[in-house]
Amino acid sequence: MVDALLPRDIAALAARVVAENAAIGRMVTTAESCTGGLVAGALTDIAGSSAVLERGFVTYSNDAKIEMLGVPRDIIDTFGAVSIACAWAMAKGALDRSRADVAVAISGVAGPGGGSLHKPVGTVVFARIVRGETGEPEGELKFFDGGDGPGGRAEIRRQATLCALELLLP
Repeated sequence: MVDALLPRDIAALAARVVAENAAIGRMVTTAESCTGGLVAGALTDIAGSSAVLERGFVTYSNDAKIEMLGVPRDIIDTFGAVSIACAWAMAKGALDRSRADVAVAISGVAGPGGGSLHKPVGTVVFARIVRGETGEPEGELKFFDGGDGPGGRAEIRRQATLCALELLLP
């Protein structure tokens, strides 16, 4: 029998996100690319998550980012899908297309291929927008080391999922 679908560290952090957001009546939405829905999946693994997760968008392709989230094509053409500008547009699109109070977006290069000199494997960008807040949007670029070998991609995605969950804490 399987009692948890995801690693313990992800499950524990997802439980905190659900509990702490539920306590303040805050709904969240996700816009995911390289994590492929792992953040939303981690949240839905927690009983009571329907009080917190409003919806999730998995926009793996550039066309999906444009069509589902309204990311302007010129942002992707100019900066690339793995850029803070794109992650911010993803988060904004998710918030605009939901009833959530906060949105987090994730886009990155999980590997083993697809990296470049300027955006090597392990490059992941995040953005978070809280409805009603003014000022500069929150964005962050991180480099995760997945190590060599077949587990590298999974490790990068695990670390990206943890980081996105942390951004959803109040």
